[in-house]
Amino acid sequence: MRFSKMILAALVISPVLPIAVEAQDLGIDVGAKAPIVSVQSLDGKQISLGNYIGKTPMLIEFWATWCPNCRELMPTLLDAEKKFGKQVKFVAIAVAINQSPERVRRFLAAHPLPHDTFYDLDGKAAGAFDAPATSYVVVLDKSGRVVYTGLGGKQDLEGAIRKAL
Repeated sequence: MRFSKMILAALVISPVLPIAVEAQDLGIDVGAKAPIVSVQSLDGKQISLGNYIGKTPMLIEFWATWCPNCRELMPTLLDAEKKFGKQVKFVAIAVAINQSPERVRRFLAAHPLPHDTFYDLDGKAAGAFDAPATSYVVVLDKSGRVVYTGLGGKQDLEGAIRKAL
């Protein structure tokens, strides 16, 4: 037990050990080709993400109306979209956990967003992108390859987008 405490102490205080978890350590692998899956528009029509992937750089956020990290990330996301919206396609995918398309529509009526918002009715998009939780962001380059994944309310979306451009 004493040995493991010493190792833990060394990891905590040593700035030279590579212990920081990078954003790319979760979800779909960086460098992977983005999966082409279908989601639903909020009026129930099937939409293929293939309509967008591989045509322009793209930022996809898996989110929920009830997610505090998503709310925390929103100003950063909107700032990035304002800055890069002409160069990058922004898409939100609402997960089907504790919300419905109607709940998402009501949320968007009260808090309009400038990007397309879809609904992942059967969880296939979240599964295909290996989304570990809500507030999960995937950034794709123009060829449809993953250049960034991140999770949580504090992410460097501008830096992630610059990797895609």
